[in-house]
Amino acid sequence: MSDKTISTHACDYDVAVIGLGPTGATLANLLAIEGLRVLVLERDKDIFALPRAVHFDGECMRVFQTVGIADSLLPKLFVGPGMKFVNAEGKLLIDWQRPTCIGPHGWCASYKFHQPDLENALRERLAGQPNVDVRLRHEVFALDETSNGVRLRFEDTSCGKLGHATARYVVGCDGARSIARRFMGTELTDLKSHERWVVVDVLLDAPRPDLGDYSIQYCDPARPTTYTRGPGNRRRWEIMVMPGDDAAQLGSHEWLWGKLARWISPADARLERSAIYTFHSVVANGWRRGRLLLSGDAAHQTPPFMGQGMAAGIRDASNLAWKLGAVIRAEAPDTLLDTYESERSPHVREFIETAVQLGSVIRTTRPELASSRDSEMSAAIRNFVTPQPKLGPGACLDEPSGVVGQIAPQPRLADGRLLDDVVGYRFALVVLPELLAECSDISSRAAQAGVEIVASEGAAVREWLASTGASAVLIRPDRYVYGVAQEAESLCCLLEHALPGLQTESA
Repeated sequence: MSDKTISTHACDYDVAVIGLGPTGATLANLLAIEGLRVLVLERDKDIFALPRAVHFDGECMRVFQTVGIADSLLPKLFVGPGMKFVNAEGKLLIDWQRPTCIGPHGWCASYKFHQPDLENALRERLAGQPNVDVRLRHEVFALDETSNGVRLRFEDTSCGKLGHATARYVVGCDGARSIARRFMGTELTDLKSHERWVVVDVLLDAPRPDLGDYSIQYCDPARPTTYTRGPGNRRRWEIMVMPGDDAAQLGSHEWLWGKLARWISPADARLERSAIYTFHSVVANGWRRGRLLLSGDAAHQTPPFMGQGMAAGIRDASNLAWKLGAVIRAEAPDTLLDTYESERSPHVREFIETAVQLGSVIRTTRPELASSRDSEMSAAIRNFVTPQPKLGPGACLDEPSGVVGQIAPQPRLADGRLLDDVVGYRFALVVLPELLAECSDISSRAAQAGVEIVASEGAAVREWLASTGASAVLIRPDRYVYGVAQEAESLCCLLEHALPGLQTESA
């Protein structure tokens, strides 16, 4: 059989995922929940044992809840209270408070974590999935796309053996230097923020409450610096590289301890890792080409000033997995996959642009500009609120409701269970019991569409529905609102859009 005549039924896998970092591992877990045959190819032998990403939010925790690892992660996390921006004199410029109580998502707003802990939990979950084939030390070097599938060619670098496999779709979760993006020919839109920073992680020898629990952005033109607390005894500093720095000394113990002397000394802690990063701000212009798609850093990169880099990749995975499942099961047309970029790209772009704006406050290095900035911001402390962008246009009803396209909350139901635990990774119709009673055939319609009905008498559900002005809300598997209904007729119309699967033409 030639490459040009691969049958969809003859493909070895439904989806091949390139890269087993947090985005790839999350996507593979969600695809397994979808019941798909999944191949994961990862070029490295082991999880990178040192810290990289350090923050995710309550929306990500809901995805980890769906995957089944939230409870095991929780003891290893630290709930972050927020971030403060201060000038060279220590005056507060921006206050970004993050509530430490349980919020609308059923989790806290901000978690600090150790990335190897997360990756281990995701991989352990994958290990129990019979429909997932994980191959470590396998480096992809070619993607041959056909009308019906993709032939992946790769090398087992443990022995040099070449191999190949076929999949109906391939998702590149393979980072900033993505080979999948290269084969797609996708270019990056540059959002014009590229600076070098030295990131240093330390392990404290003893508690240091004086360092504080808040992340601090030291907006000092002499040396912009970030401090953030991690779980346990982990702390991180990010130190901006200045024009006069000696490149040969960057990252040396002498250089690092000199820059950290304001806070700690070798008597207080040991250096775990330092690395020089260029913080980029880019978005891929084309997340899909035929049967090839991009997720995570392969599709977008952001400066770290909002802690949304990894979180964006987790959102990608949650948005994409159910769509791949629906298309592969022939419950929705292939065009549903086009809504992945149209929804996610403007959403992630808002976070990146906001991070760039915050970064412009932090990285001011000219004293006269810093003085002007401080004077401008001294009139009143700016209380920053985390953006809550809607999805871009896509697999949602096209209506003026302020709810459609927004992330839904996760209330506790009357029996104490969290909504997502009841629903699983599928559509949910949250409806007032009295409206449900008016529609005798809704249960069968919902069952036909694979929709879980939640008709709860709980106060939290009623309060949320009341706030939307609706009597029923249809929530997608990624927890974003597909559409709302006020009465029986509009409820029937709403469900028609989900029979037998989502009809993207209606979006």
